[in-house]
Amino acid sequence: MIELGTVLGVWAHPDDETYLCGAIMAAAVRSGCRVVCVTATRGELGSTDAQRWPPGQALADVRTAELENALRRLGVAEHHWLDYPDGGCADVDPAAAVARLRAIVDDVQPETVLTFGPDGMTGDPDHQAVSRWTLDAVGDDARVHFATNTPEWLAAWRPRLDAVGAFMGAEPPCTAVAELSIHCVAEGDVLDAKYAAITSQISQVEPMFEVFGADDLRTALAEEAFRAAGQAAP
Repeated sequence: MIELGTVLGVWAHPDDETYLCGAIMAAAVRSGCRVVCVTATRGELGSTDAQRWPPGQALADVRTAELENALRRLGVAEHHWLDYPDGGCADVDPAAAVARLRAIVDDVQPETVLTFGPDGMTGDPDHQAVSRWTLDAVGDDARVHFATNTPEWLAAWRPRLDAVGAFMGAEPPCTAVAELSIHCVAEGDVLDAKYAAITSQISQVEPMFEVFGADDLRTALAEEAFRAAGQAAP
């Protein structure tokens, strides 16, 4: 993995950060880099079981605590909530959202910014809005990297992800390894930290255990892939 310097991750919902860049963040922290995470919403609509975790404020509280635990497992000490409504990011005044993110960018001065691509990974409008805000706030796409998947990873794991609707019916982004700007295959204590972080978010990850099992889930979580924002989408 390349030297990333100060890392800023900008995501829509609790657990986005852990699935997509938990290992990168953990590795960066362990190498002495500053790592800052931004989450746009509390994820109050993202219930995987409406009886156990009914959508609304109670679920927002659960997911808030889960994310705080996850970030502790990763070693990330700096986090910002934007507190926009889950499912409503596309309706937020973009100028206001960009201004808030720009203030964070100006403070953090990141060398590396991680976020969704325009595809939003799953086509989720919240994800897509966060991608637009981040690009506008940073103002220099040389620092921005978009989450993607490798063909090999999709070939191995997509059938099980489709079984739980992980991509929400969208075609997931796919980028050849040779075209990636950041490629992390975690192992050892970094993978341990990511696995601990994602299992801290049980309200979201439980369906994954049902289709993966613990060992395969851990293996699937090891790879994280990003492409440069300035690179044409495949």
